[in-house]
Amino acid sequence: MEFAQPEYWNSFFTKRGEKAFEWYGEYLELCEQIHKYVKYTDQILMLGCGNSQLSMEMYDSGFRNITNIDISTVAIRKMLDLNGEKRPGMTYLQMDATQMTFEDDHFSVALDKGTLDALFVDDTPEVQATVERYFNEIKRTMRNGGRYLCITLLQEHILRYILNYFPRNGFMLRVVHCTDADRANQEKNADNPDVGAMPVFIVVATKFKALPTPILEFSLGKDKMQRVQNAEELTNAVTAVQKAALICNGLARTSIAGHKEVVMDLCQPGDSKPRYTVYILDQPPARGLGKFAAFIVPQGREIEWLFATTKGREKLQSSAKYQRLAVVTLHRDQTYLSLDSVRAELADSIKCLAPIGLTEQIPFLSIAADVGKRQTLVSGFSQISGEFRIEEVEGAEGKVFRRLIFLSNQFVIQSEALVKTIKLKGKKERKKIDFGYLACQHHLYMSAGVQLITGPKNNPNELKDVVVVGLGGGGLCSFLHAAVPNVRLTAVEIDPIMLEVAEQYFELKQDNRFHVVIDDGLAFLDVCKREEIKFSAVLFDVDSKDSSLGMSCPPKSFLEPAVLENIMSIIGDKGLFILNLVCRDEVLRDEALVQLRAAFKSVCCYKLDEEINEVIYCSNNEKYKSIEEWKKDLGAAARRLNTATREKKLYDDDMLEVTEFLNDLKM
Repeated sequence: MEFAQPEYWNSFFTKRGEKAFEWYGEYLELCEQIHKYVKYTDQILMLGCGNSQLSMEMYDSGFRNITNIDISTVAIRKMLDLNGEKRPGMTYLQMDATQMTFEDDHFSVALDKGTLDALFVDDTPEVQATVERYFNEIKRTMRNGGRYLCITLLQEHILRYILNYFPRNGFMLRVVHCTDADRANQEKNADNPDVGAMPVFIVVATKFKALPTPILEFSLGKDKMQRVQNAEELTNAVTAVQKAALICNGLARTSIAGHKEVVMDLCQPGDSKPRYTVYILDQPPARGLGKFAAFIVPQGREIEWLFATTKGREKLQSSAKYQRLAVVTLHRDQTYLSLDSVRAELADSIKCLAPIGLTEQIPFLSIAADVGKRQTLVSGFSQISGEFRIEEVEGAEGKVFRRLIFLSNQFVIQSEALVKTIKLKGKKERKKIDFGYLACQHHLYMSAGVQLITGPKNNPNELKDVVVVGLGGGGLCSFLHAAVPNVRLTAVEIDPIMLEVAEQYFELKQDNRFHVVIDDGLAFLDVCKREEIKFSAVLFDVDSKDSSLGMSCPPKSFLEPAVLENIMSIIGDKGLFILNLVCRDEVLRDEALVQLRAAFKSVCCYKLDEEINEVIYCSNNEKYKSIEEWKKDLGAAARRLNTATREKKLYDDDMLEVTEFLNDLKM
């Protein structure tokens, strides 16, 4: 209780001398919020003024009706000596704020800068009784419509008591995060990280005769005020700011260059769904690098490699040329009016991530002039994959992409197609899927393997049977159907909803060279072996629904010895098994390769640059004993594929860079 005793403060101010005690921000950092709630004509009560300069600076700014009270006679005497002649009319009184002698309804504003925190040192009944008297006196001396402004650190027990007292007594309650004060605190307390880590809030309690229901609001700073439903939501919002402040305090003082990036979700008060995700990266200082910038990713593009992966964001930072870069992504099911409105909404949050000492304005970068476009065409549900969306987003150069997204893993594109707008003479414009566009680069190298088994002549009268396990939106199958005329495709898809999606939204068409079987892929292969159905190639392009495993594609069960034995039987000695392997766990990857090498006489791998996908070619053909034979045949197949895509006007140039492909092939 020493903190709340007159003797403590007398001693404190005697030792402090002339130096002002501006521990919760100075007028410059607080004035924006003060001016929102205090008018020049208001009768203002400064509670526990101490030797703070706040009332002096308010007086100099035009607020002349200020009465200052403090329990310390030393503080009052010093402030009278300092202001008696300079600021006539400003009153200083020695008074206990829990036993004030003013008349009822005397003031229209009561301003408290740290006084409540000084009183509310713990949560004991004795202290609570003191705070209750303090609040009762504020309520008694305040007019209806008057405002109690409390600048506070909002410790848990203080916030809990405020949320109990003021709504119960007919006050509307607002809590505002003072980001300018936080920033100034960090600068002033650079050598004392604990002080700088405590965020400052202004509580605004407005007195009414009665309110039918409590009104609780919260603001992250310069953002618009957000209404919250209950005390728990407001508590969660404050707690989130306090937790974030600890992270921001560390970022302000320390570079994380050479360490993992820091990731933060930003939510609106009362909403648990993230509105923004911010990735903070540092690189060592170097000549030509700026200090700090934010990069706003247009909505819909957050799942591109450059923005969705750590390596991609590191490359973005290198190109942007800033020591610290905050990469901001926007979330679906949120509304963003414009790039300018997003910048304004993020300004305070981004400022909190800046290194100490930064004085220049923080630039906001982007790759587009607007916030981007994302249109949801359909929302659906699959018993197997859960909720999904079909979206159209605008990408680079104004290109429109149609995407299938599973909400269980919404940062991964399940299927993507390029949408072209065509106009026939005398008819309206219509959208058409471009089958020459392959969003997944591994599909291109799987297609080269399919081209290999067709032979050098591409004779459309000699159809090779190929089975693809995993349909998705049908992008790979539609491309193979268009580019390689001498194959007869069978796609096996376990989820009937995916077939509907592929046909309705990705223009998948079945004919005499392509049909879809709705079945479990492993069960289908088992039947094929039993019934001695042969295929020239088996392709696995199927993902695992268990995200906890280190192997995303295929599911681990798809590489069991019994499954590989079925595939060997189906493709025979001359066929090809082509696998899209996505494995972040090196141990699991090595195990997968051991299983494949145990089953097949020859295994050849191509690792995609800047991706974790590997295309694995497996065969029991005696021909492929060396990497040179693989390179010879895959090189010829790749060149034939390039020729076919140009001739069929699927692509203007070579789709596949043959030399680079062959150089990176490994057995």
